[in-house]
Amino acid sequence: MQDYELVIIGAGPAGMTAGIYAKRAGIKALMIEEGAPGGKLIKTDKIENYPSIEEMGGVDLAMKMFDHTQKFDLATAFSSVKEIVKTSDGYLVKTSDEEYQSKTVIIATGTKERLLNIPGEKEFTGKGVSYCAVCDGFFYRNKKVAVIGGGNSALQEALYLSQFAEKLYVVIRRDVFRADQVLVDKVLNNPKIEVIKKSIPLAIEGEEKVARINLKNVDSEEIFSLDVDGVFPYIGAIPCTEFASNLAILDERGYIEVNNEMETKLEGLYAAGDCTAKYLRQVITACSDGAIAAQKVATYLNEK
Repeated sequence: MQDYELVIIGAGPAGMTAGIYAKRAGIKALMIEEGAPGGKLIKTDKIENYPSIEEMGGVDLAMKMFDHTQKFDLATAFSSVKEIVKTSDGYLVKTSDEEYQSKTVIIATGTKERLLNIPGEKEFTGKGVSYCAVCDGFFYRNKKVAVIGGGNSALQEALYLSQFAEKLYVVIRRDVFRADQVLVDKVLNNPKIEVIKKSIPLAIEGEEKVARINLKNVDSEEIFSLDVDGVFPYIGAIPCTEFASNLAILDERGYIEVNNEMETKLEGLYAAGDCTAKYLRQVITACSDGAIAAQKVATYLNEK
C-alpha cells in the first residue's frame, strides 16, 4: 500500500487542474482515473467558450491538460475507485487494483449520461443508440438521426452530427430550449435540422439495428414515429459518486455537498467539478473548483 499526502479521484478538467496546483505546491499527490484523461472533454467536438481558446477540439484540450500534469510529474494510476474509508490518519482509497492511504482526498469524478429508460435503449446501445456524437458521428454519414434533449450538450452534439447526417431531428419535451441562445440560433438556422417540440420518446425499435423511434406529443398524446438510423440521448447527467455513498456527503440527487472552498463536511475530504452540487457545470468552472480544492489542501497540510 502506498502513502500520499493527496489522492485526486478523476482526471477531468477539475482533477487535472487540482493535480497541477498540488504539484506546484510541493504536495505528494496521486491522480486516479478509470478511463482516458479528460472526462467529458473527450466526448466534446469543440470548445468555444474557454478564455484565450477561440476554438479547440475537446480531445485536444484534454490531452494538453494531461500533458501539463505530466510536466510536473504528477503520479497517475488508471483504475476504478470502489470505496473511500475514513481512517485515523486520513483516508483509505480502495481501487480495483490497489489501496492507497492519503492524508487528504479530492473527488473530481464528474457525471455520466442519464438514460432514457425506454424499451430498446439498452438493446440497441452500440447498434444505433449512442451517447457520444464525437465517437460515433462518422458512422451516420448520409443517414437520419434523432437527438433527444434541448440543453447545451444536446444542441452541440446535434450541430456536430449535422456534418454527417442527411437529416437530423432534435426532440424536446417543451416548446422552448434550455440551451444558450447562440446554439439555439445555429440549430434553427441549420437546414438539415428539424425540431420536434413537446414530444417525449416512448420506444426505440428495429431489427438488428435502430430503424425508428416512437414519440408521444405531450399535449395531444398522439403517438408517432420517426424513421431514423441513430438515436443520441442528451437529457442530463448523473453524478459519478456511488463509491462515496458511505460517507454521508451526498445530497438527494447524489451530488457532493461542498462549501465555497470545496470542503465537504469531513475534514480533509474535498470535491471539485461537475460531481458537486453547483449552479454551472462547465470546463472553466471545473478548473476553478480544482484550483481552489488543491490550494485548500495545501493550506490544510501546512497547518497540520
